[in-house]
Amino acid sequence: MDLILKLQNKQVLAAEYWNDNISEEILYGGSKGCGKSYLGCSLIFSNALLFPGTHYFIARHNLNDLKKYTTPSIIEVFSNIDIPYEKYMTYNGQDNYFVLYNNSKVFYIDCHYLPSDPEYHRFGSLQFTRGWFEEIGEIDSLAIINLSVTVGRWKNSQYGLKRKLLLTCNPNKGYAYNNFYLPDKNNTLPDYQKFIQALPSDNKHLPSDYLDSLNRLPANERERLLFGNWEFDSDPTTLISYDTINDLFSNDFVKGGKKKIVADIARYGSDRAIISIWDELILIDYLIFDISSMVDIENAISAFKIKYAVQTSDILIDEDGIGGGIVDHLKCKGFLNNGRPTNPNYQNLKSECGYKLAEMVNEIWIKCELPDREIEMIRQELGMLKTYDSDKDGKLRILPKEKIKEHIGRSPDWLDVFIMRMWFLTKHKIEHWIAG
Repeated sequence: MDLILKLQNKQVLAAEYWNDNISEEILYGGSKGCGKSYLGCSLIFSNALLFPGTHYFIARHNLNDLKKYTTPSIIEVFSNIDIPYEKYMTYNGQDNYFVLYNNSKVFYIDCHYLPSDPEYHRFGSLQFTRGWFEEIGEIDSLAIINLSVTVGRWKNSQYGLKRKLLLTCNPNKGYAYNNFYLPDKNNTLPDYQKFIQALPSDNKHLPSDYLDSLNRLPANERERLLFGNWEFDSDPTTLISYDTINDLFSNDFVKGGKKKIVADIARYGSDRAIISIWDELILIDYLIFDISSMVDIENAISAFKIKYAVQTSDILIDEDGIGGGIVDHLKCKGFLNNGRPTNPNYQNLKSECGYKLAEMVNEIWIKCELPDREIEMIRQELGMLKTYDSDKDGKLRILPKEKIKEHIGRSPDWLDVFIMRMWFLTKHKIEHWIAG
């Protein structure tokens, strides 16, 4: 069978990566109307038509969204390549897969979170030739990771087909940002991964009134969905805006005063530990340990205490995990994330301090020099300070650390440091409550 796909320039580039012998994972998108769904359907079904008996998946957070939004694009692709959809393919509605005339199959995969399967083990026994994640910004990173390893396991050797994954999405601060956008921006994206930024202007078939409608979107949405700006977050639960986060590095009007040390210690000594030194709300120095050692961290805090003339009562350490031992040795203050808040409207102490950070963020200045990697991490993590399930019991809470780790793929240690710094702004209330 000879197939002639009708693709535009950016889509052609994606198709070239799909057929080369180097690329394995291709992220395409970054805006509305750039032809993401049409590209995915073209690549998946052209392979299914050309290679009998091969298996593919199209995955999305919700099965109904696949049926509602992806199926029309499949029909459009078949129409454009002049192949009768009903003649060459049938859909099994019970098990949610397409069967082609040559016994190839394309499966719809529902990636929504199941409390009974938090690690997505249900994907473990699947075997596919190639696959496509549609709107990966909606999919948990664990689902992406576990379903990705099922690709390259079905008749790839028979046809000489390299393992291939297509990922499509609009700009978001999740898996795509961390694993494609940032590495591409920093020129560290490995050869087996490719990132193609596509915009509405790349799609010559878009009607002008659709572009006009994108131009009328609110500022954040317009930046993301029209101009493909990955740094803007459209989530209404976000507590700190993108512009405000950027201003942290130039707020030189902030005045110093009393020095303080805030240390976020890895809970079990396996993650990064950050010791930060503050001149009131000015971050002036820091030290990072990639692997936490209680003795090394304690010695470093003691050295900073002398260097910056910090009083013991102005040293705050995360008391969860091994940090509790350091608090005992140094006789300093301890921070318990799930501690009781001073205001009963908050779920816990960390949530109260998180909201305080959102309130005080315009009065913070990051003055010390930081590597680009750390700056990007701070920007990304502060962008993850969000309200979470505030309507369930009336108590205000922030997005839990475990949820943030699912989005960005690591512990938000810098965010924890900034949240803990707010403890000093409420400590008198806390101490008064304890004394009373």
